[in-house]
Amino acid sequence: MGDDSVRYIERTREYYLAEGYAKPYEWAHFEDVPFTRLRKPLAECRVGLVTTSDVAVLSETGERERGDAATLIGNVYSIPFDVAPGRLYSRSEHYDQHATTLDDVNAYCPVTRLREMAARGRIGSTAARLHGVYTSYSQRVTMERDAPEVLKRCREDGVDVVLLTPV
Repeated sequence: MGDDSVRYIERTREYYLAEGYAKPYEWAHFEDVPFTRLRKPLAECRVGLVTTSDVAVLSETGERERGDAATLIGNVYSIPFDVAPGRLYSRSEHYDQHATTLDDVNAYCPVTRLREMAARGRIGSTAARLHGVYTSYSQRVTMERDAPEVLKRCREDGVDVVLLTPV
């Protein structure tokens, strides 16, 4: 029986070397990971959604458009959470197109599932906005600029807990 898994780390290292970088890609690694217990039950929490899946909104006429440029700071953007899921799509081409598809927005940006959880009382509510982060491939930029901006927006939205989804 063969190993059919995608060797993502190996493939990424090989790609960077083939592109002429002097050293292979270095994955983020942290010895200590901060953990904070919820102060109240999940059924009472406002849940935020943060994704790296390059989500955009179709215009009312069905045209593809980027998120509101006014919300873009660094690589961080925001979209109102109440946008109809049928108007959301991913413009990303940076995923394994042979193993998956971006046709189901809830596979990478589960707005419908979170709304269902709120309706069933599993979570208290959803935040007013979902937030996206365009991939920069820079740990420094992510840590120094984008992560603080996401945190700021989540605090503005009164979020208690965040679901992170990558593509």
